[in-house]
Amino acid sequence: MGGPLDFDLRAPIYNVMSLPPGFLDELRTRSSLSQVVGRKVMWDQRKSNQGKGDMWAPCPFHQEKSASFHVDDRKGFYYCFGCHAKGDAISFVRETENVSFMEAVEILAREAGMPIPERDPRAQEKAEKRTELVDVMELAVKWFRLQLRTGAAAPARDYLARRGLKDDTLERWEIGFAPDNWQGLWDALKGKDIPDDLILGAGLAKPSTRGGKPYDTFRGRIMYPIRDARGRAIAFGGRAMDPDDKAKYLNSPETELFDKGRSLYNVKNARVAAGKGLPLLVAEGYMDVIALSEAGFGAAVAPLGTAITENQLAMLWRVSDEPVIMLDGDTAGQRAALRLIDLALPLLEAGRSLRFAMMPEGQDPDDLLKSAGAGAVQTLIDAAEPMVRLLWQRETEGKVFDSPERKAALDKSLREKITLIKDPGIRSHYGQEIKDLRWQLFRARPGGGGQQRNRGPRLPWGSKVPLGPSAGAKSSMLATAADARATDHLREGVILAACITCPEVVEAFESGLEAMPCLDADHGRLRDLVLRYAPDGVDALRARIDDALGPKTLENLLAQRHVAIAPCIRKPGNAETAMMTIAEELAKLKAAHGLAEEVTDAVDDLSGEADEGVTWRLAEAARAADQAQRVGQEDKAEYIIADNGARLDREEVAKSRSIFDQIDFSKGGRKDG
Repeated sequence: MGGPLDFDLRAPIYNVMSLPPGFLDELRTRSSLSQVVGRKVMWDQRKSNQGKGDMWAPCPFHQEKSASFHVDDRKGFYYCFGCHAKGDAISFVRETENVSFMEAVEILAREAGMPIPERDPRAQEKAEKRTELVDVMELAVKWFRLQLRTGAAAPARDYLARRGLKDDTLERWEIGFAPDNWQGLWDALKGKDIPDDLILGAGLAKPSTRGGKPYDTFRGRIMYPIRDARGRAIAFGGRAMDPDDKAKYLNSPETELFDKGRSLYNVKNARVAAGKGLPLLVAEGYMDVIALSEAGFGAAVAPLGTAITENQLAMLWRVSDEPVIMLDGDTAGQRAALRLIDLALPLLEAGRSLRFAMMPEGQDPDDLLKSAGAGAVQTLIDAAEPMVRLLWQRETEGKVFDSPERKAALDKSLREKITLIKDPGIRSHYGQEIKDLRWQLFRARPGGGGQQRNRGPRLPWGSKVPLGPSAGAKSSMLATAADARATDHLREGVILAACITCPEVVEAFESGLEAMPCLDADHGRLRDLVLRYAPDGVDALRARIDDALGPKTLENLLAQRHVAIAPCIRKPGNAETAMMTIAEELAKLKAAHGLAEEVTDAVDDLSGEADEGVTWRLAEAARAADQAQRVGQEDKAEYIIADNGARLDREEVAKSRSIFDQIDFSKGGRKDG
């Protein structure tokens, strides 16, 4: 692969002069060449490697069948080995759309969300000044490097040695030293006849407020040159040697060359390394980037001590579709990661996201490399979490969801975040992932978590009397409970069948279904599948059940006599009938379970001392169960006759219809939600 890519991509001078300096560079950075070209060609999937930005297709400029047209997405160049067409995104739009240079710029700017700036007749003058500023910055790089070899820099060299930086590393990263003098760099540059305005304009010195000579911006600091994507020195980062200095790290001020929110440390080298297949890593500081790169992770960058900005995020995605954010394992690092989620959500596109590798608490990448080696870092990278998992963690960590209100608050918060995603496909996948995570958190757990049950009023202290039950009494109570379990199993089958044949009503009974303990494993698995996939519709739910449990499971359930004669099965898909059936059977189950629990507790309590509270509890539980069972057995005037001849409690029917009226079946959810 390759080609003659050393051509001049600069626009004609009469066009450049109408745009401010840096605008075209920013436009090329924010425009994905593969997306621009992809609208006109069909990629050869066998030859292309999208992960590396190495794309091939038949040339759009001449008729051919072979894929000789090459796009290097990371460098932003294309070249055809057949007709030798070459250029960047701007030239491609010009040629394929038959438009002028400025029209092509406007097309790309509109797609990238960049407003076209006002015409600036002084643009050429500004461009020339930027070139002069870059030259001054290069002089400063050389001077700082020379100072690192002086006697005054001995403490700095000792510090760098303790951090594990050898001489060849210092040379590769052009690390220097700014002596603790007020005008050291100023005097050196003035000795080369550099004008004051260029030294000040490069951010290397500041004017005196007392009328004296300007003074150096950096004093008593280890110096790290910051270069842009084209390799030009645009700024410095300085690490203070004085432990009492208020600013441990100090960056150059904003200049015509340097915009902190649009720059990344080591971006040029990282782009080359990422093009060779290395993962793009985003660390917090200069030393982290240097340590990672020296350990073999060459595609490492840092956002210059600030939270990642939207422009920096666009730069990251220009280099890699899925950067790995490696933030320090402290509170500040975690907060930075969580803030980044809110920034990234509206910008997500298919195949373009973030992953997060959180460092062990109290460590940064440099610390981890020293303590555990490159293998530990690679393990963290391999285990990096997708952004949706970190979003879920942020909204749930340390919180308790033991009430419908708290669950609803979580749902609302997550829904608000997901709606920020503009891409409908990604938004849908996020919704499904959140649904799966929610299910894992809220799925019913038999046993109820061991919460203390309300056992009714207790008698005053001293009123307990010995009461030893006979063996016959105990066995009778347990036998009754066993019969109740068989009845409960039948009720569960009816409830599940109603949910499966009419899944649009499941949302109204979600909490009741989650609390249903399920007396055998098959019912438990069916209940879990219903809760998880009911929103997808009846056909999708049945398919999920068949895949998970086999086609005979559902067939056997619906064929059971007590299920087949249920009104909701005789009228499949009738939402009102299904809701009435589920509401009634859940109420009976709840009452029966309450009685069963009290019977079990009573058996235990009667083994030793017992009080009158046992009798009271059993009586109350039995009364509740009897009321739940007595449907249509009292005054006829209180009941209505259903189409199938069944007598139904008028009040219960009214309640069920009220719930039914809250459901918007066209959308699969509540009308009010």
